[in-house]
Amino acid sequence: MTSRIDAALSRLFEKHRIVFWYDEKKELRSEFEELDITGVEKLEILNNEFSVKYRVLRELPKQQFLIYKEGQQPEPLQNWLLDVELSFTTFRTDQVAIWLSELELPSEFSEVVEKHSAFFDSGRSPAQAVKRKETLKKLLTSEDSQSLVRMKMLSVCAGANKKGEDRIDNVLELLLAELHKAKTPLYSLIERCGLDEFLWQQVERHYCYSSDRPSIKDFSIELFKSCYSMGLNTPLNNTPTNLSNDALVFFKRWKDSRTHEVSFESLSEECSKLLNIENDLSHRDLKELIELDYFELIDRRVIHELVMAVEQRTIPQGEIALFCRQRRQGHWYNKYKHLYSAVDVAAQFFALLDTVQLSMANSTEAVQGYTSHWYKLDQLYRQYVYALKVSSQNTLLNSLTAKVENQYTNRYLLPLNNSWQQHVDQMSNWQVPDVIPQSQFYKQWVKPYADKEQKICVIVSDALRFEAGHELLSRIRQEDRFQASLESVLSSLPSYTQLGMASLLPHEKNALNIADNKTGTVRIVSQSTQGTDNRDKILKGVFGERGSALQAKQVLDNTFTENRKLFTKGCVSYVYHNRIDHTGDKMQSEGEAFEAVEKTFEELVKLLKRLASADVYNVLITSDHGFIYQNKALEESDFLANDVKGDVLYNDRRFVLGKNLNCSSALKVFSAEQLNLSGDVGAAIPKGVQRLRLSGSGSRFVHGGATLQETIIPVISINKKRESDIAAVEVDVLRGGTNVITSGQLSITLYQTEAVTDKVQPRNLRVGLYTSSGKLISDSHEVLLDLTSENPREREMKMRFVLTQDADGANNQEVLLKLEEPVVGTNHYKAYKQLSYTIRRSFTSDFDF
Repeated sequence: MTSRIDAALSRLFEKHRIVFWYDEKKELRSEFEELDITGVEKLEILNNEFSVKYRVLRELPKQQFLIYKEGQQPEPLQNWLLDVELSFTTFRTDQVAIWLSELELPSEFSEVVEKHSAFFDSGRSPAQAVKRKETLKKLLTSEDSQSLVRMKMLSVCAGANKKGEDRIDNVLELLLAELHKAKTPLYSLIERCGLDEFLWQQVERHYCYSSDRPSIKDFSIELFKSCYSMGLNTPLNNTPTNLSNDALVFFKRWKDSRTHEVSFESLSEECSKLLNIENDLSHRDLKELIELDYFELIDRRVIHELVMAVEQRTIPQGEIALFCRQRRQGHWYNKYKHLYSAVDVAAQFFALLDTVQLSMANSTEAVQGYTSHWYKLDQLYRQYVYALKVSSQNTLLNSLTAKVENQYTNRYLLPLNNSWQQHVDQMSNWQVPDVIPQSQFYKQWVKPYADKEQKICVIVSDALRFEAGHELLSRIRQEDRFQASLESVLSSLPSYTQLGMASLLPHEKNALNIADNKTGTVRIVSQSTQGTDNRDKILKGVFGERGSALQAKQVLDNTFTENRKLFTKGCVSYVYHNRIDHTGDKMQSEGEAFEAVEKTFEELVKLLKRLASADVYNVLITSDHGFIYQNKALEESDFLANDVKGDVLYNDRRFVLGKNLNCSSALKVFSAEQLNLSGDVGAAIPKGVQRLRLSGSGSRFVHGGATLQETIIPVISINKKRESDIAAVEVDVLRGGTNVITSGQLSITLYQTEAVTDKVQPRNLRVGLYTSSGKLISDSHEVLLDLTSENPREREMKMRFVLTQDADGANNQEVLLKLEEPVVGTNHYKAYKQLSYTIRRSFTSDFDF
């Protein structure tokens, strides 16, 4: 006890020269006599008031005094030292007084401390009580009112222990967070401390929640119910909304909090069942739900409706894209993003298929048509199948998938290649006028660098077909300082790995030949081109030590120093990457071919960055061949009988190699000379997209044939610049003809000034309404501006802000609409733009009629 009294008195002497001590119960004399506070003289009142006053005011006017009286404090009219006492302070030794002293609170807070004594009482858990007091003391300021002190006590009980967290919204978030757990110690502590009544008073004042038996559980149900109703044309069960706009603002903040994500989702699921949300959603229109994300069931309902709309073509593709984009801001978007992607690309696929014309007067027009726009259907089909597989929602998408498969095969893949086959049938040699053949790749793209002894790296990604190359081009250009362009070449035929890889290497005209054996190996004159080692020999034979052939894995695994040693000045390096073909060529994994394409994009961009770090700034990406992939199981009519006669050396699903071949009209035979090869080994190619049966091989992923998908391959030329060449898109605010806010809501339109491209990148913004002092007085929206439309009207994004009660304090004052963007790699934001508004709300705007 003495140590606590000593500490309490020491604190008082830090602020006061004279301290009075009335020992009302006459039980602390020994403590008074034992006290020895440096610089403090002790005096006792024993009918000597005049001499005490004279000593403390006249004799030693700067000395500190502790004036002790055993007994009660005299009545004011009987207290001869009252003037001195009022000028300084009094030390009380009851428990409440000690607590006030420890907190450095004046006596007017006695009622607060006494009413909530359990907050300070160390009876149950001394360590926790001490910790609560220490935390509370750090939060207190000299300007705190009794209500603010209670609010801070409430915050400490709830675990909001930092300055600025002592607000009712933070307290409620913490109490809601423990609601989905088996025990609720925070709320139990609030009740034990007698702060529950204050809690519910604050909740009613801020959010208009009122109940005869208030509880966190009941509040959570009312919160979900009211906020859901506020976002609908008609409220849930046609019952009135009880909570205020501030409750909606609180709800949105809680929903979007990463800290409380788990508790929100748990309570959302529970409340959806209690409120029978599933039944209510079944009666709602899609457009009514598109901006709501309070229950996971909303996403499921929206996706179900979108799937049906795309399949039945009841909503235009533009609206589907808009709906999917709006859902990006939703709480559960990441969980369902692949389903939204599947819906979006399926709608694009059907819309494009409706407009495409597969007419081709000659083979040159066919290649031009494919590389300018037809390839997009292959791309959308791949993107749809990829989204289908990673979403694992085959049942939901079953009917839509069947339609996509049917349309892709019967309206695009078959008609396209049947028309193309007519031109192939007329070819006397495998070539297309005005289209560079793969065998000239080295001469066209690599030799200009080699002749100048400039460092050049060729990345050969096995089975990277043209449509995938087009998407890769976009991804590369999105990287800062990387410039890239795309061209196409006609692959060698048959379009298989050995011949494609050989065609890309430096060689003289007619030097390529297929070995006269059963391996399918391709040689340059007599040198085998199979494998990295043989290709390395060929390159070193041309360039000496400047030439090299490497595997991509080696470059990716190397350190920066090791790669700099590999890629020396004037080097000509071929780097081989194989994921798509490695995956698709196996029966067990061919169904993962499109996932392999996605992985290839990631690996090639990473490889580019590794090369750039080794000072390789000029890079070419190409492929040995393309491929056909059909996700559904093939029918019997998709296969041909292998009736090829002659000296057959090698069989594959899309070609046969041999000498003196002949067959039915279902296949086309090319001699070695017609294939621009030397030697005697030619090939028989199935017409269209049909396959030959091959034991132990898959049939959905194939290559080797003459279709456009197999033989039109990309050549991407990449150069890394020294200066940054990307920028975020600019955004303006369209606010109509006024800057005055006259109601409890504000509607604006964000306008993206140009379309997002590879180099003009999306901009993330956080938007909210603030007072001049920086206080948020509305809900806050986080938006991604990534619109790609060239139509300005389609680059507008409408937003609505709900004002809180705090906005009332800014009536007739200027407020700011702030647009802020995130600081990359942090949780902070920086200013982007702001606009001024004036709030001018009449008292009548508070009424609902």
